Amino acid sequence: MALVTPQIEEYIKTQSWIRRMFEEAAELKAKFGADNVFDFSLGNPDVPPPESVSSVLKEITRSIDQPLSLGYCPNAGRPDTRAALAKMISKEQDTEVAANHVVVTTGAAGAINTIFRSTLSPGDEIVCFAPYFVEYNFYCSNHGGTLKTVKAKPLSFEIDIEALAKAIGPKTRAMIINSPNNPTGVVYSQEEINAIGTILKEKSLQYGKPIFLISDEPYRFLTYDNVTVPPVMPAYDHTIIVSSFSKSLSMAGERVGFIAVNPAMEGVELLLDGLILSNRILGFVNAPVIGQQIVCKALSSGVDVSIYNERRKAMAQLLDLCCIEYTMPKGAFYFFPKAPNGFTDKEFVDLLMTENIITVPGSGFGYPGYFRMTYCIDKSIIESSRPAWERIKEKLS
Repeated sequence: MALVTPQIEEYIKTQSWIRRMFEEAAELKAKFGADNVFDFSLGNPDVPPPESVSSVLKEITRSIDQPLSLGYCPNAGRPDTRAALAKMISKEQDTEVAANHVVVTTGAAGAINTIFRSTLSPGDEIVCFAPYFVEYNFYCSNHGGTLKTVKAKPLSFEIDIEALAKAIGPKTRAMIINSPNNPTGVVYSQEEINAIGTILKEKSLQYGKPIFLISDEPYRFLTYDNVTVPPVMPAYDHTIIVSSFSKSLSMAGERVGFIAVNPAMEGVELLLDGLILSNRILGFVNAPVIGQQIVCKALSSGVDVSIYNERRKAMAQLLDLCCIEYTMPKGAFYFFPKAPNGFTDKEFVDLLMTENIITVPGSGFGYPGYFRMTYCIDKSIIESSRPAWERIKEKLS
């Protein structure tokens, strides 16, 4: 007797490579001890939240005995939180965004599912660049859509505008971009964003319907070497911004994110009504109210980016040691190096595991031949893995 749908059964068999490697790491830690396993698989931010988060939590506990202090709030979020987010987004997007154009969601994942529930019909396609965040495919299929990928250029992972134009067709409902990118660390330039906007305008006219541009931005705050993330809303009217505070405030477990809709979008109020309804009927009801209060009052603060930058440099040294090709990430906290000649990505990941180094094959991100490493782990772990990398170097000789 079938207990789950055939689709879910298939997903279980082919579930995220990230989770699979995380489980492999757990087994190795149990066998060899946690100090002898170097787990670079999971992007779980470990940098402590800023002091402002602790202060807000203490403030909340002092008022917890008030009526409805933890009760339901509007499906779109607390009014004060929406207003604070609108002010922040207006600055980031160089566009005046009002509170009623913002919907607070259960993380960025909840935001994307809410958008897809509101806008996708069976058979619709979502275009994105590969490599891509592994869950996008699942989110699309949740709502009857299909993910259609366009390969970014090798090693540099710059976008291929010509390939993008060819990939967009009559079934395209939206495009999703992720900058700074997981897994590559690439930050798209203003010129690239403008080029995407131009293509989507042309294709929307060609097919007689708006094609949404969804910009997934949880790593916007996390860039290096004076790189800035350009605004997306001015480049295209049908832009929807998605983000969360999992990384910027180290609140991954609290599940607070948002959707911001470009006010320039024609018919924007209908879309917002649909998003608010979907946020409720998907079962989220409203984002966690404790997390919303924290975000509202701690929005101007953030984790110490310099900690991630030091780890980035330490990890680059290990890759240089083994003469592994990579592009230095401009943002986020991932490397996406090329597997050495003679190895598939899965073969090289297996080789690394012989020295208790846990990474994730690029096949899981729609880009074989590469592998992902995260550096949201203590710098001491990265540095203590050096002898293991030296042994890998010998095996590659």
